Amino acid sequence: MQSPLLLTGIGLRAPHYQDILDKRPKVAWFEVHSENYFGEGGYALTMLAKIREHYPISFHGVGLSLGSSDELNWNHLRQLRDLITHIQPCLISEHLSWSSLNGQHLHDLLPLPLTNEVVEHVVSRIQQVQDYLKQSILIENISSYISFSNSTLSEPEFLCAIAKQSGCGILLDVNNIYVSANNLDFDSEDYLAAIPSDLVKEIHVAGFTSMTIDDKEVLIDSHNKLIVPAVWDLYRKAIEQLGRKPTIIEWDSDIPRLDTLCLEAYRAERIMREVYDPAKLTG
Repeated sequence: MQSPLLLTGIGLRAPHYQDILDKRPKVAWFEVHSENYFGEGGYALTMLAKIREHYPISFHGVGLSLGSSDELNWNHLRQLRDLITHIQPCLISEHLSWSSLNGQHLHDLLPLPLTNEVVEHVVSRIQQVQDYLKQSILIENISSYISFSNSTLSEPEFLCAIAKQSGCGILLDVNNIYVSANNLDFDSEDYLAAIPSDLVKEIHVAGFTSMTIDDKEVLIDSHNKLIVPAVWDLYRKAIEQLGRKPTIIEWDSDIPRLDTLCLEAYRAERIMREVYDPAKLTG
């Protein structure tokens, strides 16, 4: 697979297809939700192939349900493998969550109990996926709103154990760390400190929504707003600790102009340069 530049990119969304081809924005790469391009032909796949001629593309899945007790969805994997052959993505990722039960698919990314038993279960499924695709994948930490009383591991311990035992990498979502830390009352910087740099192959940053439930502020991983200063601060700490990592700005609803997303990507790039290469910083 072609590696992305160690700079920043944005999530590719349909309203921006033509703008990207016309304007060729100076971002390093684009990321797509792979399921949006399953099947043969069609406008979306045609535009993705055209954009792929000019930029690296990564695949980010939402439907594989790696933590489910159901059998892996082999039809889903076949379509993913076909899309990989067609587009040749630079990275392939999926959420560390579950979203199906007894063949019924739920429209959410649900958390897992953080136990050694679940580590074994997920490691086995990731290895099956990687064997089928004949390449490694990345797993992403999700935003959480509840925790399980039977959990025996911290989330960083859980995430890293799965990555090490399965041979996959980590897509570290900084916004999800911030959201979960607020909702579950843990320290986001302690979380970062527990993640080894060599396991992290990509970073996500996004905006969230705040709401009040039973007099408690709950943050929702909505991907529909500008990134707040506190998340940018956590991103800077992540870059200081982990080094420069390929970074994607996510924005999935209330899609703004392409220029708005590019400005968020440039801000992430500037942070990386301020941390690691201030002598070459311009603008």
